[in-house]
Amino acid sequence: MYVHIPFCAARCDYCDFATWTDRAHLIDAYVDACVIDLHARRAEGYPSATSVFFGGGTPSLIPAHALARILDAIERTPDAEVTVECNPDSVDSEKFATYYAAGVNRVSLGVQSLAPHVLRDLGRTHNPANVAGAVEGAKSAGIDRVNVDVIYGTPGESIEDWERTLTGALALEVEHVSAYALTVEAGTPLGHRVAAGAAPGPDDDDQAEKYALADDLLTAAGLEWYEISNWARPGGACRHNNVYWDQGEYLAIGCAAHGHTGGRRWWNVRTPDRYIERITAKSSPEAGSELLLGAERAAEAFTLALRTRGGAVPLPGSEHVLAELAADGLCAFVGERVVLTRSGRLLANEVTARALAAHEHASGGGCPAEQ
Repeated sequence: MYVHIPFCAARCDYCDFATWTDRAHLIDAYVDACVIDLHARRAEGYPSATSVFFGGGTPSLIPAHALARILDAIERTPDAEVTVECNPDSVDSEKFATYYAAGVNRVSLGVQSLAPHVLRDLGRTHNPANVAGAVEGAKSAGIDRVNVDVIYGTPGESIEDWERTLTGALALEVEHVSAYALTVEAGTPLGHRVAAGAAPGPDDDDQAEKYALADDLLTAAGLEWYEISNWARPGGACRHNNVYWDQGEYLAIGCAAHGHTGGRRWWNVRTPDRYIERITAKSSPEAGSELLLGAERAAEAFTLALRTRGGAVPLPGSEHVLAELAADGLCAFVGERVVLTRSGRLLANEVTARALAAHEHASGGGCPAEQ
């Protein structure tokens, strides 16, 4: 189950997610709509959730009792993993205690950086000094499973800045770290500045160096990579993440949320206003869908699995290209599966594209050079 909470106190300069800073007056109605939607889903006979993920936006911005009310409407297995994304500035011991009592057993903190000047460049408003308190508050409440999200490659971030962020995160003794390369999205404040030449974009070589440093430090600390951007201690991998990479099924609750059921990928209307209107009118909140079958589904399965530590089974016709890529040090064959090396993880899109092009060519879909 994915539940989207679209409210934020401030919008980060790099963010192109479906979030709003001017809709706090809709929170109560939005929570009501989510609960109504969940009751309707339950009536449709969906099985109990093994994983629930509150993403955003800033789920920790809404009152804790409101989030608990949504969670209470979700039928879950006894061992369900329940994650809430949190901003370090919008949580406290009381909020964590309410989360824990409601069934939350994992939190993900949006840290991004522990260097104040990097946070300013990203448009982040939280105080890095609050991160340690947030981790301690979660653990004191009984929520032992803590992830920190960090971003590398912000122009102006030195390698020393990045190393301090990583060592600072590890000092918090969390069990999971998600590290993402900064990307510039069109339409965001950062995107406008880069397009206008007022700010530099991320440097590929700089990001590659910082990814390697993250992999070295996190691995040395006992966190293994299990997906290109995710490292965890043994048993600490995010169950919800793995549902995505395994093409598992998940329901979407809330505006702009995406779901996957019965081989059909679908998504809800983008704004909280429209979601509330649809639910209140007892009409479907879906905005669109697509059905992936046969070759398309197989290609997606390969693409997702290749991002993981377990790797992917090569698609028919791609073996020779993958052998060439293995000779170049970008992947390796482990039994019947192909797994990305560290260098391959940095070029995952290229490796995937070449493998898919070879497969399509072998299947009669055209020559690889045209893909």
